[in-house]
Amino acid sequence: MAREPEGGRGRDRDRDDRDNEFVDRLVHINRVAKVVKGGRRFGFAALVVVGDQKGRVGYGHGKAREVPEAIRKATEAAKRALIRVPLREGRTLHHDVNGRHGAGRVVLRAAPPGTGIIAGGPMRAVFETLGVHDVVAKSQGSSNPYNMIRATFDALEREDSPRSVAARRSLKVSALQARRQGAEAEAVDA
Repeated sequence: MAREPEGGRGRDRDRDDRDNEFVDRLVHINRVAKVVKGGRRFGFAALVVVGDQKGRVGYGHGKAREVPEAIRKATEAAKRALIRVPLREGRTLHHDVNGRHGAGRVVLRAAPPGTGIIAGGPMRAVFETLGVHDVVAKSQGSSNPYNMIRATFDALEREDSPRSVAARRSLKVSALQARRQGAEAEAVDA
């Protein structure tokens, strides 16, 4: 039986919560030092993404003197801040979308089956916990994990399902889908 390596590397693996269906991913840990009379006093800040792999995802930030306590606080904060994202066929996004937060900008694109998750670092953690199987994502601008996560969530909050768009326009979903397929056919002919 293979053992997890000791130290920091084994901590950022997926961990199933024993009490419920959520999967959490540790994205980033930041160590900060406060200089006091006797030396340095260290604190830790953790960034965690939590999801049910069925379309719900959230992120949280926790700070404490010990790493496990910071992770626990971040996980609880993430569970309180869950959002629901509509997925096409339970595997990809319905449409391409852009998101931004501060200097962080991201582009998320729907992808055909078999593409996989083509995304870097913090964005990959979001898609894995969300339950997306096929997506192409690009981070532009800031590589700060906090800004990348917030920009990704900004983009995911803009994601609409055909059902919600049809309801907003007072159309039937089938009429909306027919328009989309007609536009795709014109693009192929051109």
